[in-house]
Amino acid sequence: MNFFDDNFLLKSKTSQQLYHEYAKSMPIFDFHCHLQPEEIYENKNFADITEAWLKGDHYKWRIMRSCGIDEHYITGDADSFEKFQAFAEAVNYAVGSPIYHWAHMELKTFFGINEPLTADNAKEIFDKVNALLATDDFKLRTFIKKSNVKAIITTDDPIDTLEYHTKLKEDKSWDVSVLPAFRPDKAINIELKTFVDYIKTLAKVAGGSIESIDGLEKALVERIDYFVKNGCVASDHGITYVPYAETDKSVADKILKKALAGQQLDISEIDAYKTYLLQFLAGEYKKRDWVMEIHYGVIRNINSPMFVKLGPDTGFDTIGNIDSVGNLALLFDSLSERENLPKTMVFNINPNDNYPVATLIGGFQDGGKMQFGTAWWFNDHINGMNAQINTLADVGVLGKFLGMLTDSRSFLSYPRHDYFRRILCNIVGRWMEDGLYNPNLKNAGKIVQDICYTNAIEYFEI
Repeated sequence: MNFFDDNFLLKSKTSQQLYHEYAKSMPIFDFHCHLQPEEIYENKNFADITEAWLKGDHYKWRIMRSCGIDEHYITGDADSFEKFQAFAEAVNYAVGSPIYHWAHMELKTFFGINEPLTADNAKEIFDKVNALLATDDFKLRTFIKKSNVKAIITTDDPIDTLEYHTKLKEDKSWDVSVLPAFRPDKAINIELKTFVDYIKTLAKVAGGSIESIDGLEKALVERIDYFVKNGCVASDHGITYVPYAETDKSVADKILKKALAGQQLDISEIDAYKTYLLQFLAGEYKKRDWVMEIHYGVIRNINSPMFVKLGPDTGFDTIGNIDSVGNLALLFDSLSERENLPKTMVFNINPNDNYPVATLIGGFQDGGKMQFGTAWWFNDHINGMNAQINTLADVGVLGKFLGMLTDSRSFLSYPRHDYFRRILCNIVGRWMEDGLYNPNLKNAGKIVQDICYTNAIEYFEI
């Protein structure tokens, strides 16, 4: 077998047929990512491969740190080639890592480079890629179009203006839908030191005052409706753990006023406020037929000196082991009682929660509204995707799965969809050859295509 050949990850004839005849050419709907709409609109050239690959990519930074590379060559002021050379040295040691796979898939897909990246050929590849990146054929939008992306959902704060979403929609030369997702984490995380200042900013943007829970609800609804006008069909919640402490509006109001006055809250008050606000927001999402995405379980910024030095999203997060499934069940049940449970996708970061989450959503299905989210972040590798897909097949319905997302800040990350499709086709093809599923290739091919694209388009109503 050749290095990253056309049948990479496809270990049977049927798997190869499923991929090449059905999955490979399907469009992409990237329903959760961290691309910046402003960058898409401006459509600039990258300065070089270091900017395209290493700027802000904490996946790669973790690999480099694990190889003992000094921070000078990671987030420091080393020059572009020194950083690229350092990554080339480190990635050679990442045997079996998705970072190794993705890097070479990106080099092959976008730049026609079929050889392994090493310290010895780093300069040659650096120069070749940079020459291409300097041309009009390799502006930022090129990577989206070449990947056959039809729609993108970004991640946006309630206070965001969404001006670049509007500009992209009005751009007649651009036919990829770039839609916002409403992520109100900063309004929910009442325990953070930044909360009071954020609420003041939210009030200003919403055109009112926030001195009570009524004011907060009014401001959030105003921003939700603004997002609706800009094409929003989804919310997103990044939660360390799922809280549940049933309370009423008057108590939530007292807790909010206490926080706005700068007083310390205890954990029961924090959880009560968060529960109330999640319930309120879920009801608003339901009214608008939005999808509510819940990403939970990451413990963020565990290295405080590096957080002070570099800030968030720099590679110092970890998988938590906090039990949230019971609280998810209580939250969903409370929403069901109120008829306020929206379409919901649950993404667990701890793979130990795969079976609990997959079975939990089965208890609240109503027309397929509940979805077990894609293996993400620390799980979007071969083992993690295999585990997530197999779990859903074991206790849910794989054929209704919404498939892959990038969860990425990189314009070069779309080969991750191809990575997922190969893994999916390898699993389904193996089952077919083992006599565990209908051997009709056309039938299986249609299901694979649905998982790759159609199911998500229909679920989000794009």
